[in-house]
This record gives sequence, structure tokens and C-alpha cells, in this order.
Amino acid sequence: MNREIAVVAFAQTDHRRTSDAVSEVEMLMPVLHQVLERTGLKTADIGFTCSGSSDYLAGRAFSFTLALDGVGAWPPISESHVEMDGAWALYEAWVKLRTGDADTALVYSYGKSSPGSVRDVLTRQLDPYYVAPLWPDSVALAALQAQALIDAGTTDEPALAAVGARSRADAEANSHAQLRGSVPQGDYLVRPLRTGDCPPIGDGAAAVVLAAGERARGLCERPAWIRGIDHRIEAHGIGVRDLTDSPSTRLAAQRAGAYERPVDTAELHAPFSSQEVILREVLGLDDRVRVNPSGGALAANPIMAAGLIRIGEAAARIHRGESDRALAHATSGPCLQQNLVAVLEGDPR
Repeated sequence: MNREIAVVAFAQTDHRRTSDAVSEVEMLMPVLHQVLERTGLKTADIGFTCSGSSDYLAGRAFSFTLALDGVGAWPPISESHVEMDGAWALYEAWVKLRTGDADTALVYSYGKSSPGSVRDVLTRQLDPYYVAPLWPDSVALAALQAQALIDAGTTDEPALAAVGARSRADAEANSHAQLRGSVPQGDYLVRPLRTGDCPPIGDGAAAVVLAAGERARGLCERPAWIRGIDHRIEAHGIGVRDLTDSPSTRLAAQRAGAYERPVDTAELHAPFSSQEVILREVLGLDDRVRVNPSGGALAANPIMAAGLIRIGEAAARIHRGESDRALAHATSGPCLQQNLVAVLEGDPR
């Protein structure tokens, strides 16, 4: 259980508002080919494959089985799937490698949000007895959280607008981002959130390769070692939570070792500008930390892949020598209900 595990390759699609011309498999296949090419591995060299996606987005049961066509029909593989963001698929693969059952793992996730109303689809994850029958959509719930922060004096609307503007300015250097550069703050969607405070709706996919020990060093010049990873969940009932805080993120970060030493980079899965405010406070990130240099979820938010992309982006900065110790965060559920934190490091230079 003491094996070192690293992210050795990362690939993603160019995220777009719609990908009507391609199926999920056709969207995913180029990404799988790219990530394997970057390591020189073939499908037969992968010890474990794990994916993350949502049947609710696809509109059919067991939709992930169709996406397996992108991996290839031969040879037979050891495979698993989570009905979650791909960050949780990475967690399962990390556990698999830690136990010694495999030396390499392919993790991928994808989501096509464009065919339907995401705000309505996401109501299906709410408490089915007291909240879901009211049909509060994802933006309305995020607006409740943002208003709670404003009422507490933690932030205000100009500060929230600055988060979105900074994120999309940083995304100028990210060719995969859906929104880049100067984007108008726009009208209110649900007060106090304007269009610029909310994530774009779009389609996309991502994949990473994990490897253990010396195998990782043989596949990547500077592996991004996963020094700690943990995920925690809060109560399902929104009314019993303090929406201005995120205790599950704090606990996951503590268990992952995020507070042991400062990080230089943080990729936060904050689909709404107000959620970045909460995460910065909980994780103790000051102005010395580069937060979401990729643009984050405010620049591209393919549902079920955005969390895995945060880990991939943090790892890629380590691969390129732009970061030595990075934090990656993924979230699921309304108002930061469930959170995953990973700490990645590169070998000393």
C-alpha cells in the first residue's frame, strides 16, 4: 500500500458549446489515442481502465458501455466505471494501483451537456423527498450560496465578477477552453449571479494515465506524484448545511496532506465564482498561489470531466516544470456537497 503513484500523461478535447456532429465515442477516441501516444503505451499495456460519466446526460441506461468502443474491443481489459466525475474514477484507479493489482491505469471521463437542459437534469441529484419536488435548478441553488456569502460579508458582486474575469483572462493561454479572454459579465441569471459568474454549458472529454513507481519514471520525464488524495461528502439536505463553508473540502484536504506544506498551484473545480471564494478560504490559498491558471470551470465545464481536468491540468504543469507542488480539487452535487482533493508533486529539480 506504500507504492508511489503518478499521473504520467493527460489529454483533453477542445471544449465546445455543442458537438452535435459526433457521438460520445467519436468525441472520446481522439483523446484516448493522444494520452496513450504520450506514454508510448498500447491498450494491451494498460492494467486497469476506469471511467466516469452520467446516464442522465446521455439519456440512456449503461451508456458507458458504448464508450468502451473507444478503448477497443481487443484485447479484453480489466474495467470499472463510476457514475461520477472522472476525478472519482481516478481515485478508484489510484486505489487499484496502490494494492499492487496493476502497474498502469487509463482513466477517462466525458459529458455532452448540449442535448438537454443541464439545469433541469441536475435536479435529479437532489434529496428526492423534500428538495427535488420543488425543482430548484443548479444555478438557483448556487445563487442561494452566493447570497449567503454576501450576507455574511465574505464577498460582494464586484469581487465575484473579478473572479470570472481573471479566470477567462487566464484561459487565453489554454487552447482547449470554451471561453477565453474578455467576456461580458452579462445579465442576472438568478440574483446575485450574472452570466459571467456561471460556467459555460458545453461538451468535452479528458483522459489521464497513471503509473506506479519506476514504471512511471520510465513513461514520463517528470511524473506528477500523487502524494495524497481523499474525498468527503456532506449532508444531502441543503437546509442543514452552512453554505458559506465547506467542511468536506477541509477534511479531504487535511487527509490528503494539503496543509503540510504550501502549494504553488491550485486547480479548483469551482463552477460558480462564489464557490472559488469558499474554496480559497477553506484551503488557505493566498495570493502567492496561482489559482486556476487554465481558466478553471468558468472557462470550460464539461460535466463529468471538469474535475478530472483539474487533476490533469495540475499534473501537466508539473510535467512542464511550471509547478513543483500543486493541489487539485473536484466537486460533485449542489453547493459543493461532495469534494475531492489531491496533492501532486514533481521530483526535485
